[in-house]
Amino acid sequence: MQRRCDRNRKRSKRRAIYCPIHGCYLDSVSQKYRIFADQASQLQQRGMSRRSALMLVANQTAVLIEGEWLEAFWCEQCQQTKWYYVRKSDERTYDISLAPPELWQQATGVIHSEGNPSVSEFTRRSARDLSYQGLNGFQFVT
Repeated sequence: MQRRCDRNRKRSKRRAIYCPIHGCYLDSVSQKYRIFADQASQLQQRGMSRRSALMLVANQTAVLIEGEWLEAFWCEQCQQTKWYYVRKSDERTYDISLAPPELWQQATGVIHSEGNPSVSEFTRRSARDLSYQGLNGFQFVT
């Protein structure tokens, strides 16, 4: 007779993603943001032949790169949330590294880590200003 606890062993387990600094388990605090290639060189870096990469990029505007994404994780030891570039190496193992800036342009739907690049520095500074008073903060000459 099979016991109940043996039957529940088939449930999926937590992803084994650990802090590269402390080695503790990382908790995901965002969704996965898939990475796309829009240049043949990006596909060639991942082992695709030059000809195949050129043809694929010519036929599609962006090609999904399987098994790679950006995701934010919380580390209990660091007490910080950091964005990582995650590569799935096999069924239960992942390689992670801090997300390099050039990957942000390849991901879709990600909020830029430095803030919206189209927003001026004045607007960014004003948004952080705790003593913002709206129109009262400006002096009008009459």
